[in-house]
Amino acid sequence: MSAMKAAVIGLGVEGRKAVKSLRKRGYKVYATDINTNLNLEGLDDVEVDLGFHDMDKIKACDIIILSPSLYNTPLKEKVEDKIICNILQEHKKPYTIGITGTNGKTTTALMLTKILKKWGKKVLVGGNAGGGFQGYTELILQAAEDKYDIIVVEICDMTLDFADQCFNPNLVILTNIGRDHMNHHKTIKNYKKSLKRFLKGKNVLLNKEDLLSLQLKTPKSILYGPYDGKLNLFGKFNKLNAGAAAKAAQILGTPKNIIDSVLEDFEAPRGRIQTYKLNNAEIVIGKIDNPSAMKTILKETDFDIIFLGTPRRNEDWRFETLQEIGKKPPRILVLFPGLEDTTDIALKCAENLPSKVLTAKGVEEIIKLLEEFSSEYHRILIGGNGQERIIKIQENIEKMVGQ
Repeated sequence: MSAMKAAVIGLGVEGRKAVKSLRKRGYKVYATDINTNLNLEGLDDVEVDLGFHDMDKIKACDIIILSPSLYNTPLKEKVEDKIICNILQEHKKPYTIGITGTNGKTTTALMLTKILKKWGKKVLVGGNAGGGFQGYTELILQAAEDKYDIIVVEICDMTLDFADQCFNPNLVILTNIGRDHMNHHKTIKNYKKSLKRFLKGKNVLLNKEDLLSLQLKTPKSILYGPYDGKLNLFGKFNKLNAGAAAKAAQILGTPKNIIDSVLEDFEAPRGRIQTYKLNNAEIVIGKIDNPSAMKTILKETDFDIIFLGTPRRNEDWRFETLQEIGKKPPRILVLFPGLEDTTDIALKCAENLPSKVLTAKGVEEIIKLLEEFSSEYHRILIGGNGQERIIKIQENIEKMVGQ
């Protein structure tokens, strides 16, 4: 029997993860993207067309993975009958909880999954590749390979129409609404419209402390607040993440003692906000990659030093993070290349800050500065864009503090 053929249309983060998931299962893959300027690293054993979609090759495939960004385009109608969500249906059968919003999705998803597993449920968690999971395709393929009681799916705010058509969420958690992916949404008003469309008719948990989320309240909405049990994580925002996970688990009937015991022991996932004590300083480090996330962190406390990873050149709204820093400026701001080396743009944005502004090229330089600053200053924040680099810094700090 010859290998099944799959077409992957769109080679963004989701598309690349889809290729990996399909190849792992023996599919022969044809991949295509309209963008001609793509790095094809890791796609050596895949037939790739750039700049056009070969519809004959696509239609000759058994299964098609269409980029979530193409779900409201004429292309979808042309390939509808072979789209993975229509060919495989098992992911639509278990009780499904969708978690969306600007910040806190991954942490909330992992908290909830741990609670439900401890309660004895067989849980499949995954979704949004940008959140550190293996992508929607992996989730759909896993659901087809095994039986699960519950699916917890992280849904990126740019993929709401896709998720609405591909999954059947019995419950949706909306963590908060903030300024991220503004190249996609253009305005917060547009983002709220997409959310309203997605949430229509669904049971929704809304964060009662997020004013923008409350504007989407319907008779089917249930409000949640900060978790009031013991939690060993930094920040009120994590109490809200825990509050969402606890409320969802409670709705499903999970006993309170199980919820409390899991949340008390819960540790932040790699790359998300963690705290360390180094010399005389407390270091707070994690993914703070948009202005809303920075605003939330700076509400918690003042920082003497802030290290900030820079965004991609075309993601203008992410540079607004420096405006948030300007409202509570540190003594020293250190800019380093995050997703791209855009320290030149960041330096211009930081011109009016009263802080002393430095740049650091790589992890080694950042670690040297950390050693120096941690003896003199008490509160240090490391965040911004470039999650891989932030994780490397985190790993270095753990070696220094002997964790």
